[in-house]
Amino acid sequence: MKIANNWEDYEILDMSNGMKKERWGKYVLLRPDPQIIWNNNDINDDVDAIYYRSKKGGGHWENITNVPESWQIKYKNLTFNIKQMGFKHTGLFPEQAVNWDYMIDKIKSSNRKIKVLNLFAYTGGATVACAYAGADVVHVDSSKGMVSWAKENIESSNLTDRYVRFIVDDCVKFVKREIRRGNKYDAIIMDPPSFGRGANGEVWNIEESLYPLIELCTEVLSDDPLFFLINSYTTGLSPKVLENILYMTVNKKKKGVISSGEVGLPMKDSNIILPCGIYGRWENE
Repeated sequence: MKIANNWEDYEILDMSNGMKKERWGKYVLLRPDPQIIWNNNDINDDVDAIYYRSKKGGGHWENITNVPESWQIKYKNLTFNIKQMGFKHTGLFPEQAVNWDYMIDKIKSSNRKIKVLNLFAYTGGATVACAYAGADVVHVDSSKGMVSWAKENIESSNLTDRYVRFIVDDCVKFVKREIRRGNKYDAIIMDPPSFGRGANGEVWNIEESLYPLIELCTEVLSDDPLFFLINSYTTGLSPKVLENILYMTVNKKKKGVISSGEVGLPMKDSNIILPCGIYGRWENE
């Protein structure tokens, strides 16, 4: 497991009874997490906001102190805007810092201009990291609101002078158009949902849609690709599945090194690690 343990503005303070207490900069939030199936103590004290699930689905935030609509946290030289979203999220997955570090290192050490395609790009954590490293980035997401948020993160990180193209579109349709246009990318990142709908109602189901999309993406890889990274939060999906798919698709185009595993976050002053998803990665030899 790769552990995101280089944060200063974020930390898990405690975990119990399906909830995690997290510090996001100056604010402490209490949110549910299905992986926390132990119950060792009451952690509801000294928090600024709690997210309550609804039995009908979704839920709501209850602010105990004066939590602002938006605030910023930093990861090394990257700055992100944090907001309380309707479905418990804050617009950032801090465990992805392990992948940001990896991408920054690979891009900087390549000693050439790298063109990155970021699919299902959300609020742009990977986009900010790649732009910071000096890559040209094409950021694609079907949600206009998420793309606007990603633009805010680029601005907050003082990267507006970098080439970042923001696209609101269905990822599959966009890749098909890029194939027809003959556009190529040196690195591809994707963080596909388990299920979703595109900008025009296109249905995405990871079990049926992931493999065909990765096959399509091999057609927009450059002749000298740097890496291909897949993240997933789909329950029950093994990291080995992502590794197998990369072996059957990307590795046919160019032989490389394939790896997979979990990503996680440490709890403060303990040996406890919270599992937070999986990754599969192809990289050049």
